[in-house]
Amino acid sequence: MAGETVITIVGNLTADPELRTTSAGAQVASFTIASTPRSWNRNTNQFEDGQALFMRCSAWRDLATHCAQSLSKGMRVIAQGRLQQRSYQAQDGSNRTVIELQVDEIGPSLRYATAQVQKMQSGGYQGGNANGGGYQQPQQQSQAPADDPWGAPAGEPDF
Repeated sequence: MAGETVITIVGNLTADPELRTTSAGAQVASFTIASTPRSWNRNTNQFEDGQALFMRCSAWRDLATHCAQSLSKGMRVIAQGRLQQRSYQAQDGSNRTVIELQVDEIGPSLRYATAQVQKMQSGGYQGGNANGGGYQQPQQQSQAPADDPWGAPAGEPDF
């Protein structure tokens, strides 16, 4: 990803992800993440909210479906992706430019919540990263002792 601006944002979803299908058949989920910095005010002995950043985001294909099924308004998330600038002409004829985050990875923040993760079965490459991305690698059954809390339960894959 040479030359691309990759960022990570932590914040809350302002609405449920909106899932659409393009004319080419690709699914895209659109949503906004509100990230508000907080700082401690020594004079009032309280936290104060700073200026909120509202980042418009899009996720594509399987990730779009997973976002729509897993994420909802108000949920605190951590998203990583590439900033993209897009220019267009508005209905009134004025030229506009927007900056959006094309999400590569997203998940719930576990700072104030818990989550149950379910691995989705897919057929093939889903994205690129050095540790396998979406490659479906053969699962090996581990023989963990019954009292091993980190051992995989019988019949479940060991990640």
